[in-house]
Amino acid sequence: MRTAFVVDVNVVIVANGRADHADHACVLSCLDALEEIKREGVIVLDNGLCILNEYKNHLSLAGQSGVGDAFMKWVWEHQAVADRCERVVLTPIGNAADEFAEFPDVPELRDFDRSDRKYVAVALASQRNPVVLNAVDRDWWNHRDALEHNGVICQFLCLQHMS
Repeated sequence: MRTAFVVDVNVVIVANGRADHADHACVLSCLDALEEIKREGVIVLDNGLCILNEYKNHLSLAGQSGVGDAFMKWVWEHQAVADRCERVVLTPIGNAADEFAEFPDVPELRDFDRSDRKYVAVALASQRNPVVLNAVDRDWWNHRDALEHNGVICQFLCLQHMS
């Protein structure tokens, strides 16, 4: 069975070389992770297109320019391929675009970045127990214990940027 991944947009931005604060080793880690997913992984997305829309806001669907753009094109082309993409149903809470029933309602995560809650919700809604990839977003690091305690598996591609 293929390993499943939820990919925070910061990973593809770093892979595109568009994060000035990411060092060369971080960029290489992101490139390697995205290539691994394309080769043999599964991407996990939501049915409401929250993740795809965020990718589209930062990447080129044409696949031109950078590795992150090429990954976006791959995701777009494979989003309906069952053994390469899992689509999960998220349950929005009210009219909020960043609140989901699948996100843990626990005090330790109340100040977790609202724009990243979709990734957590998708990971928890998945049947594949995916790994959430993060590159340079310290909020994931700051909440890693609470996320893990609530069933979210995080992989930090750029530990050198977490201190």
